[in-house]
Amino acid sequence: MKRFEERFKVKPDQKVRLKEYDPDDTSSYDGKKKDALKEIEDLKEKLTALQEKLYAEKKHALLIVLQGMDGAGKDSTIRLVFDGVDPQGVNVFSFKEPTPEEEAHDFLWRIHKKVPAKGEIAIFNRSHYEGVLVERVHKLVPEEEEKRRYEEIVDFERLLSDEGTSIIKFFLCIDQEEQRKRLEERLKDPTKEWKFSKNDLRERDLWKEYMSAYEAALEKTSTRFAPWYIVPADHKWFRDLLVSRVIVKTLEDMNLKYPQLPKKVTESTKVK
Repeated sequence: MKRFEERFKVKPDQKVRLKEYDPDDTSSYDGKKKDALKEIEDLKEKLTALQEKLYAEKKHALLIVLQGMDGAGKDSTIRLVFDGVDPQGVNVFSFKEPTPEEEAHDFLWRIHKKVPAKGEIAIFNRSHYEGVLVERVHKLVPEEEEKRRYEEIVDFERLLSDEGTSIIKFFLCIDQEEQRKRLEERLKDPTKEWKFSKNDLRERDLWKEYMSAYEAALEKTSTRFAPWYIVPADHKWFRDLLVSRVIVKTLEDMNLKYPQLPKKVTESTKVK
């Protein structure tokens, strides 16, 4: 039976029109919210066990990319999906405006330093895609350079894949009205207002331009070895369910095993 999350996977060379994706969508899940919450808890247990095997075996690595507009839920996705996972071997990185040192290098230089080692999971909360999203919207690079960057991103991700890193990328898709509600919540909640920035409002005014930029990125860089998933994220429980399912399935496909000591070592060694 085809897994429902496959519906949200962007196929290589697929034409993407984000207006065809409903951020409020939960219809592809046969169960109800309470059933989904139970499944999420089960998936957390599986993720914890799989991550431990990944760390112990040290043959594979996993890179998870999270992108989305402000308020899409990147932070809470990481917090809720990875709740209970041993932080050993899991690293979260957020890529903001480049430093002077980073600007003096190629746009992937700072990214390559943060990719996961064998046995590790790296989560990019914003990523190397900022270089083809923000700069496209604000027209900071010529069109020819933008085109070249798409090609370099695909080559970069192919290199990682060839060297044993599995890559899964999630675009958390919310609608403009849901973003408005979440930004207003930040202003009303003392525990969240520190996240608010007037820059969020300036970028919000460029919503159409960002949707166009995301469509281009999704079309040009979703590949067999580094697929994009367009995640309906208006409902946090459905967002977490879909993301958890994809991550767990990716780890299961690695056929992870705990490493075994040679039999002669276990037979001859005594602990005093």
